[in-house]
Amino acid sequence: MTDNTAEKAAWRKRVRNFYNIEKISQLSYIERWRLKQITRIYPFMANDYYLGLINWDDPDDPIRRLIIPHQRELINWGHLDASNENAVTVSKGLQHKYASTALLLVTQNCAGLCRYCFRKRLFIKERREAVKDVSDNLEYIRRHPEINNVLVTGGDPLVLPTRRLEKIISALRRIDHVRIIRIGSKIPAYNPFRIFEDSYLLDMISRYSLSDRRIYIMCHFDHPNELTPETRKAVQLLQRAGAICVNQNPIIRGISDSPEVMSKLWNELSYMGVPQYYVFQGRPTSGNETYEVPIVEAYFNIEEAKKKCSGLAKRTKYVMSHESGKIEIVGVDDRQIYLRYHRAMDARNENRFFICHRDDRAYWLDQLKPAEGHRNRYYQSDLTRHLNVNYGVNDLGEEGHV
Repeated sequence: MTDNTAEKAAWRKRVRNFYNIEKISQLSYIERWRLKQITRIYPFMANDYYLGLINWDDPDDPIRRLIIPHQRELINWGHLDASNENAVTVSKGLQHKYASTALLLVTQNCAGLCRYCFRKRLFIKERREAVKDVSDNLEYIRRHPEINNVLVTGGDPLVLPTRRLEKIISALRRIDHVRIIRIGSKIPAYNPFRIFEDSYLLDMISRYSLSDRRIYIMCHFDHPNELTPETRKAVQLLQRAGAICVNQNPIIRGISDSPEVMSKLWNELSYMGVPQYYVFQGRPTSGNETYEVPIVEAYFNIEEAKKKCSGLAKRTKYVMSHESGKIEIVGVDDRQIYLRYHRAMDARNENRFFICHRDDRAYWLDQLKPAEGHRNRYYQSDLTRHLNVNYGVNDLGEEGHV
């Protein structure tokens, strides 16, 4: 099969994309009208394959909650750049927050739009953060030998034509000190046909995922219902091609927050050879109030889920991707929350352990008051932030709706 034919074969099973909520016939007319108001602020996108996973008779179906807008997204809450990624953007499309890791934003497109997306600003603001021409960013990586792994992300890199993606991967492979290439993708959940109907994509991974220079696919599965036969086939083919597949996902209210769901997901993934890497605390992103789970509740639910898993299935770390670093929540007792910098923007904070007072309503580091003898310079005691409500004008310039 020629390269051209192989790439065309990727779309032999074409999924039908929907960008207009009014086209979702399973919703009532009233639902479509109400949700249309939300999509004028936070866009909607899904495909017929993924929508087919929804039990439309269940208003609390987790896949429905993940992909269909919710009225409470209009509550004026949070910030578009909740982790201040702008502060670590060294050039357009390139972030360098941790010494050994660079992040390349190569597209602003996805195969579907998760309602709780922490990078939803890419879809709602008329500005470009990703770049098509990554040559300048690759030169930066070449000049920084401390960078041993690069995360290729967006958006979702696997929505790119395989030839374009290969140009990026092959260029990274020619940089000696880049030992690991990570590709962040929800394509295995949203559109597994993209993977198993594109032999050229699998051949490309085989060429560039080497025994001592691996390609990692950072999968994003939120719920066991996403692990369909098609998805399992796609993951298996990625593994056979030489990719290391791991999973990471946020803890989201009504989707991935119950111990039963988490344990089932982690166990099923372990049977597939896909370890759970991180569980992320939901970032306080604009429109995400309805999806948030407080830190204390999330911690105990995660610990309860671990009781139902084998050692291989429960290797995950529960972390929040704060602007100051990736902070692991390592323990909670009656009075305190125990935290550690797993990764830190300031290298002096790497592995720093600190303690904060327990607050069962807190969802982010900025709400945690440090215990005596410990420091958290991000703590803000402002009552409005503490109550998870912001009644001003949000980053979009839109008035809040309650």
